[in-house]
Formats: sequence, C-alpha cells, structure tokens
Amino acid sequence: MKKQYHLTPEGLAELKAELAELVSRRSEIAEEIASARSQGDLAENAEYHEAKEEQGRNEGRIEEIENILANSEVIETPKDDNKVRLGSKVELKSEDNKVKEFQIVGTVEADPLNGKISDESPIGQALLGKKVGEEVEIKTPAETAIYKIADIS
Repeated sequence: MKKQYHLTPEGLAELKAELAELVSRRSEIAEEIASARSQGDLAENAEYHEAKEEQGRNEGRIEEIENILANSEVIETPKDDNKVRLGSKVELKSEDNKVKEFQIVGTVEADPLNGKISDESPIGQALLGKKVGEEVEIKTPAETAIYKIADIS
C-alpha cells in the first residue's frame, strides 16, 4: 500500500517549484558529464565521477518528489477552527506566559525550527483534536511542559 502524503497548498507549490528546478538542471548536469568525459580516462577522472554522483542525487530527488506529488492530498484550511487538525495553526501559552506557535502539517513539510510540526510527531499527536482552552502536555528532549491552547486558526 502506498503512503498518502498530506501537503498544505504552500507545501505543494514549493515541491512543484523544486521539481521544476531539478528537471531544468538535467541538461546542465549532462553537459558537465560530457565535458568531463571528453577529458579522457574515466577511471581517474574526479570531475566525471562527481558529475555522475550529482546526476544520481538529482534523479533520485526528482523520483522522490514525483512519488510524493502522485500520492498527495492537499490539506484544506479547516473551516471551523474549534479543534486542532491537520493544517491548523496553534498558539500555546505556558503558565509563565511563554508563547509557542505551531502549524500542524504532514511529514513531508515538517520543519520544527520554523514551527511546522508533523501530525505524526509527539507534539503534533498531543495537539490533534484539542480545543481552545484545553491544556496539553508537550514533551521534548529538553523539557516537559503544560501549555494551554490560546488560539487555533
């Protein structure tokens, strides 16, 4: 069974742009390979091997993105913002008034340093289904803290 990927409209646009960039690089990489090949002995030609490795990485990423796009579902922003669900932006406040903001996204878009938390992560799972005013326990390697859901959008 194929994995279903969940993407926000922004994440979908970013992947399509990355795919277009990678596809456009194909001819440039092919030229690098041809240029390196023309230098003679391929066994000891570092430029040739580097260009071939770059081609492999590029083609691998193209294949990966095409698979994600073929098996993706776009997350619609929830109409009723009374529960945390995929696509929700959540504002949390701690007892000492620390504020944290997260957006719940699919695994492909997860970027914790920028506040995008996967729905499959411990924090994402702790938040899903909660309502404004509910308390949630957030466990991270650094700490375990109790936060109150201040806003869902």
